[in-house]
Amino acid sequence: MSLQDDFIRLVNDNRGILYKICRMYGDTEPDRQDLFQEIVIQLWRSYPSFRGDSKFSTWLYRIALNTAISDLRKQRQHITTVDPDRLPTQLQDIQYNTEKEEQLQSLYAAINRLTEVEKALTMLYLEDKSYAEMEEILGLPQNNLRVKMNRIKEKLRKMTKEAVYGVGNA
Repeated sequence: MSLQDDFIRLVNDNRGILYKICRMYGDTEPDRQDLFQEIVIQLWRSYPSFRGDSKFSTWLYRIALNTAISDLRKQRQHITTVDPDRLPTQLQDIQYNTEKEEQLQSLYAAINRLTEVEKALTMLYLEDKSYAEMEEILGLPQNNLRVKMNRIKEKLRKMTKEAVYGVGNA
């Protein structure tokens, strides 16, 4: 199996992670597709240096989240081009389920109001990642992550309550 075939298989096996990250950090469908492409580019560039010290999914999370957060922070106004002949073409596009999208809309609306790091932590928490895995992915100490997660839960409770009952901070 070639390096490219191995990469394609691993990314396709973990495309659910990419879907969630793109949904979390992309506001519109075109934004999500652009972010997906940017993440795949970064993964492909970094893949030769993947040593297997951690699970592929952990490595993928780290690259994808860093890419998503970097893109948000940069708010780039220029277009970066990559030679398309150098990218794997057999990757499957992300398919969004409209019904699920509607069900998740209120949750994502609340999560969207969080900071970049809070979003990443929330996504990993919802993925049932252990605090040890979160520490490895985000590079933050477990105790810090636990405190942040408790604060995020409270924040989301308040935001959800505001959305349901129309209660605001007056």
